[in-house]
Amino acid sequence: MTPTEAAAIALQDHAALWSMGEIRASEAVNAACDALVAGLDTPGLRILAACTRAEADYDVHDLLPTALDELGLTFYPVGSEAGQKAAARALARRMLAGELTPREFTFRIHQRHGHELPLTERLAELDDEYDILEYRDRTVDQVDAEVTAEARRLAAHPTVPDEPTDPPR
Repeated sequence: MTPTEAAAIALQDHAALWSMGEIRASEAVNAACDALVAGLDTPGLRILAACTRAEADYDVHDLLPTALDELGLTFYPVGSEAGQKAAARALARRMLAGELTPREFTFRIHQRHGHELPLTERLAELDDEYDILEYRDRTVDQVDAEVTAEARRLAAHPTVPDEPTDPPR
């Protein structure tokens, strides 16, 4: 993967996370700056990257969709199901990159979506499993491994179907 491709993916992920309320607007601006440094360049991206932290909370809502469109990326409307799926995939990539522990990842997914989003249902179940480990025959490492497998499935989109994998027996 080239640096510009990685920057585009990171910007797309930050946009999805912002539109679902997972990150602050200033983090989306930082991703725009990183995208410029990596070689992506459009007028809208430059304007977005030029936002100060104080401006970000007010301006990202208007600037981000334009910047993404100019780059051929997708802006997910706030609270949309497609955005929820994209944010879950972005969180999965963050977990795989070591930015979140498997436990933090499942907690955030469960907290945000409960058991309502089919794409992340297995992760919500695994979050519940962490809470009852002392009463079961499974270990934290076993649950972590299953969470990691689910994160890989999500991060591999669009080549992997949306259905959760079956738990190991």
